[in-house]
Amino acid sequence: MELRIGVIGTGGIGRDHIRRLTDVITGAKVTAVTDINKEIADKAAKQYHALSFPTGEDLIESPEVDAVLIASWDPTHAGYVLSCIQAGKYVLCEKPLATTARDCLKIMDAEMSYGKRLVQVGFMRRYDKDYRAMKEVIQSGRIGEPLLVHACHRNRTHITSHSNDMTVTNSGIHEIDILRWLLEEEYASAQVLTGKQNKNAAEGLQDPQILLLKTKNGVQIGIEVNMTSGYGYDIQCEIVGETGTVRLPDPSALLIRSEGKHTHQIFTEWSQRFVDAYDNELQQWVNDVKKATLSGPSAWDGYAACITADALIRSRNSGTSVPVTLQRRPEFYD
Repeated sequence: MELRIGVIGTGGIGRDHIRRLTDVITGAKVTAVTDINKEIADKAAKQYHALSFPTGEDLIESPEVDAVLIASWDPTHAGYVLSCIQAGKYVLCEKPLATTARDCLKIMDAEMSYGKRLVQVGFMRRYDKDYRAMKEVIQSGRIGEPLLVHACHRNRTHITSHSNDMTVTNSGIHEIDILRWLLEEEYASAQVLTGKQNKNAAEGLQDPQILLLKTKNGVQIGIEVNMTSGYGYDIQCEIVGETGTVRLPDPSALLIRSEGKHTHQIFTEWSQRFVDAYDNELQQWVNDVKKATLSGPSAWDGYAACITADALIRSRNSGTSVPVTLQRRPEFYD
């Protein structure tokens, strides 16, 4: 039997997920959609033969929906996730889980009160084959204990509404999560450095920003987040260990030699770079929901990322290093 999925948010990533669930993923179908913009919701509903609901709450409560995918505006995430828990429905929420740590804690409390995991957070890089290969190398001990991490997250340009906080909460949040996952450690401190301004950045936007994190075991991490690189969407990551290093490879691309030079393509959009990771993420989620168990990033992971992002923003505003203080991890999320 196909899993009936309702999608909240039919903007760019929401439409891409609807297409993916329809054309790529097996065992599921989109039966309902909603968006604050009724016109684009109705258009998506017509194209994919789904029902269009006036609100996210109406969609969640519908008997035509077994599970929910949230791809709406960030500040709406927490409310919709809580409604899904109340309705007893599995939910995959695009990052961030919530925009405040308080709301993340509310979600965890509600989920624990329900008695089983219903919430998964859309940290799709965990499903990228190259990051998974890096983790296998780290766990094998081939490079010894990790000591340092060099990472960068470069966008060609940013959306008009992009803010300084979004550099951390919307872009750098992926590095915050994937490095926790690779190292299997929580962070102890956070700091943001800013320097010479890119003249192509919007007025008032500090770009690039350097995010400095230190884990509880002492691993030092430096992350360049550059929203106006001008040349493409470029993700880099290198782990330096005691006896070697492991580096995220560039995506495979044709190498063309002609006219006295050799060239290869650099992706310009995030959706191109991680298309396989998104496919893997959604297929695994559908499979897990049908088995009534979740294996992907949890509400705890969403909370840990939110706390770390908050610390980085406080550091940027204060100019000092800030401790990353998490509540004790509940056994429910072990």
